[in-house]
Parts: sequence; C-alpha cells; structure tokens
Amino acid sequence: MVSTAPLSASKTENAESTVRLTVSQAVVRFLAAQYVERDGQRGRFFAGAFGIFGHGNVAGLGQALLQAEIDAHESGTAPALPYVLGRNEQAMVHSAVAYARQKDRLQTWAVTASVGPGSTNMLTGAALATINRLPVLLLPADTFATRVSAPVLQELELPSSGDVTVNDAFKPLSRYFDRVWRPEQLPAALIGAMRVLTDPVETGAATVAIPQDVQAEAYDWPESLFAERTWHVGRTLPQSDAIERAAAVIRSARRPLIVAGGGVIYSGATEELAAFCERTGIPVGQSQAGKGALPYDHPQSVGAIGSTGTTGANALATEADVVIGIGTRYSDFTTASRTAFTDPSVRFVNVNVATLDTVKQGGVSVVADAREALSALTAALGDWSVDADYRTRTAELAAQWEDTVSSVFAVEDTSAPLNQNQVIGLANTLSDPRDVVVCAAGSMPGDLHKLWRSRDPKGYHVEYGYSCMGYEIAGGIGAKMAEPDRDVFVLVGDGSYLMMATELVTAVQEAVKIIVILVQNHGFASIGSLSEQLGSQRFGTAYRYRDGQGRLDGDLLPVDLAANAASLGVDVVRVTTAAEFTDAVKAAKASETSTVVHVETDPRIAAPDSESWWDV
Repeated sequence: MVSTAPLSASKTENAESTVRLTVSQAVVRFLAAQYVERDGQRGRFFAGAFGIFGHGNVAGLGQALLQAEIDAHESGTAPALPYVLGRNEQAMVHSAVAYARQKDRLQTWAVTASVGPGSTNMLTGAALATINRLPVLLLPADTFATRVSAPVLQELELPSSGDVTVNDAFKPLSRYFDRVWRPEQLPAALIGAMRVLTDPVETGAATVAIPQDVQAEAYDWPESLFAERTWHVGRTLPQSDAIERAAAVIRSARRPLIVAGGGVIYSGATEELAAFCERTGIPVGQSQAGKGALPYDHPQSVGAIGSTGTTGANALATEADVVIGIGTRYSDFTTASRTAFTDPSVRFVNVNVATLDTVKQGGVSVVADAREALSALTAALGDWSVDADYRTRTAELAAQWEDTVSSVFAVEDTSAPLNQNQVIGLANTLSDPRDVVVCAAGSMPGDLHKLWRSRDPKGYHVEYGYSCMGYEIAGGIGAKMAEPDRDVFVLVGDGSYLMMATELVTAVQEAVKIIVILVQNHGFASIGSLSEQLGSQRFGTAYRYRDGQGRLDGDLLPVDLAANAASLGVDVVRVTTAAEFTDAVKAAKASETSTVVHVETDPRIAAPDSESWWDV
C-alpha cells in the first residue's frame, strides 16, 4: 500500500524545518514548485511527467508520482505534476519537446524511464532537444549506487572504469548532466538543471540520472527546497554601440535581406519584425524554425530560404549586399551549404541571444533578444527605407512563387490519384489559419518549407534541426497538448510512420485529438530521389520483396498501414481522390477523436525546384 503522507517532519533548535521524503518524492515535490516568468506572465514550468516504469524506477519515481496523484485526489485538486504513460521512451521525449516548442520554451515536461534500455532509448530524444535548443528534463534510472550486488541486470561493465554506466552516453547529448549518487546531491542537481532549462541560450536536454536504490532512499530535506521558486526569463538588451554599427551597415545597403529564424518566434517578436520590414521595405526569408515569422502573404515575405526555399528568396539571397540574420543559427539548409549569399561584397548583421550564432558569418554581432533588437533597430533607422524598385522586385518575385505554388496545388482531375504536392495543398487549404502542421523527416519537410502557406506564427511546426524519423505523431501529441484549441495536422510518410506509430495509442489514451495525413509511397521518397540523382537508382529505399536475383527490387510489400492504424484505436479513412480527401479532412476536423487519413501518392512527382544547393 502506498503511503499518502510524508515519512516524517522535524525541526532542531535554531535549524530549518525538515521533511522526511524519499529522493523520488523530493523530486516530484520540487518539480511541482518550479515556475517561470517572462514579461509579467507567470506559470508552472513543468506541465507533467511522461514515463514508462520498469524495475529501475517503478519503486522510486513511479511510487512518488502515484502518491502525488492520490494526495491531489484526496484534496480535491488536480495533480501538480500529472503523469502520462507513453509507449516508447524516445517518443515521450519528442512529445515533451514539441510541447516546449509550442510554448516558446516557457514550459515543458519531465520524462522518466527505467534503467538500461528504457533510459538509453531516450538518447535520440536528448539529441533532438539539444540540437533544437528546446528544454526537456530527463530522469533516467541508473544502476545501484551501493554496488553491493554488482554486476546487476543491465549494468555496463568496463574493465577500465568502475563508475561508468550506460547513462554516461547522455553527457555529450545534454546541455546539463548530473548523477545523484547520494540524496545530499539532489538539490544542487535539480537547481543546476533548472538553470539550464530556463536559459534561452543554454537550454536543451537536462539529464539527472538517479540510481534505482537512491530513488527509494529516505532523507530529511529542508522545507525551503520545496518552496515555490520563480525563474525569470529576461530579455537581453542590445548594446547601443552594437545597434549603431548594425544600423550603419543597413543604411549603406541597396539590396538587404532578412533571414528570420526560430528566435523571432520564441521571442514573440513577430509584430516587431512586421513593423520593421514594413517601414524599411527589407524582404524576409524564413528558415525552417522561423517559418511563420511573417504570414505568407505579407508584402515583405518571400517565404522559405535556402536549400528548401523559394526561388524568390534564393534570388534575393544571391543578390543581397547585406544579410540580417535574426534568431537564426545559419544551418546548412538555410545557407544552402554556404552558397546562398554570393555577392562579393556581402556583409552580415547577426542578431541572436547566443553569441555563438552571431559570429558564424562574420560581420556585426548584436547579442540580444530578437524583440528588443528589432525595436532598437527600428528606432535607429528612423525613416530609412530601401528604394521603391527593390520593393517592387520583392513583390514580383513573391508573386511568381505564389503562382508556382498555386499551379502545383491545383487538382485538375478530381477523380485522379493525388501526388504529394496536391496533398499538401489540400491540407493547407482545409486547415484553419491557427491550425498547426507537424512534420520532421523525409521529403515532406522540404516540400512543406517551400509550399505551405503559413498564416500564424505557431502554425508551422517542422522539426528540422535533427530531422528525426518517428517524431511526427509524438510531436503532434505534444503540440496538441500545449494548445488544445488548435487542430494539429501531422503529415507523415510511410517510412517515418513505421518508426513510431505506437504513440497513436497514447493519443487515444489521453483523448488528444490529432489529424494524421499518412502518405503511403512505399519507401523512403526523399532518400530514394537523392539516390537516383547520384546514380544509385533508389537502392535500398523501396519497401519491396526480393526478386529472383536476390535484390530488393521485386513486388511491393503488402503492408497495410491503414489497418495498422485502425488496430491502435484511431479512426481511419482511406482516400484516393481530392474529393475523398476533402470529405475525410472535414470529418476529421469535426470529430472529437484522432483520425488517420491514408492516401497513396507517387514518389516520383517532386515539388518545384528551389534553384539552390545542399552539400551532401
């Protein structure tokens, strides 16, 4: 039977009151008391805890989460740290990260897993979180601190080191790592994790590994450890001399271009960006993380930039004499593997909270919050504007690309099978302006980047820092949990679906409604196309039987993904034509439960060319 009260409380003379709890109980109580504040808005930092229990954490964190739930129920309140059971440890991290992204990094989840493979299954999620600079707290169980019965089940034995466990693999993938060998170490570990998680520059995966025996060990904790603690997320102000240098470079430009990254959206700087570019006339290209920083039809928006960009944005990038990067980390896709900006005299102004990102291209470094920097630059530039003919050229290039998008979205024969461009177009048209599209891997992220018409800053959610196959459904669940009033469209190919479809069960369990557009093209479309371009003829990229010569070049495999999805408890609709697709999506939006819309497409019909390059 689970106890619903602390083990004991005591106070010695002239000493702080203490409360006796297990390490796991202390973790749960501490996390429930953490708050974050920005611009006067305060809220809990942890929305809850995802977990899968095994012999490493069921008697520790599992017991503590249950006790917290029982205590809340008996007091008539909701648990401060509600628990959600996932189906895959990696997927739980993806859901937490997607949640954090939708919340502009101001709220996330803790994720716990059992010792051994349960915990190391989270490694991919840790890498994704850290690469995308999104906060998530990982609480992997670890082997026994006492070592009295070593080697224990799932223990890594190294002849050269006695203190290494499999959880050491988290170290290079985490922005913060600690292992709690003794209860006394817990406060410093948790506070260290919170410092990193709430820092816009340092944030990523924070990992606190807790050996399974230590999780259940009791200790007298100072009550102050569990007092509400508010972490203030400030806005780094730009230095005035940096703004003056940046403004001087911008004033000298005749063909300036803004590259808007995810920092614009996380900062909540979209209105400031719109005001800045409207006044100055500077066109704006958007990275994957920055897509939505301006609505697609804004006069200064030229859409996606880089290897998966629009022809308009990439043409302006080629001609730009000043490039203003705002909240971008200048990945290879954004810079077309450093071939996008080819003017011999091009100069850069780089605005970012992270110094690392302000120096990647050289030029003027402005270390500042995007919103504050844009406001300061707007004031510093005054009435300065680009020439009228440059505004005209921006509008012409944007209009040309929109004509291209309209042409590939068009469905002339409503009874004919759809291609992927048309599927994206229909989903885009049928979604509401505030709905969210989620994707991560395969050919669709690139196609979405160049084709999807974003109308809301939070409406485009493509994980392209790690481009992790299997993220889509788990990420869609996290995005929907973060903003229940938006419909979430998960666009996923068959290859990525097969990596982690099981989280559909979590969606059913938690009554989290998502709309999954499952594109069946019988293999890896993106890599197949790349293979063909390089002369490898789609080798090893199609889901086929072996032929008479032993090659994977026979008939298509009889994989029924629609039947698979139905077996997991969601509604499933098979569609072929535009009319069927339209009816299915309308029904899915009206439904209160998750729906998978299964559609077959031809992987050989590509999206329009970006007239750009990627070094592969």
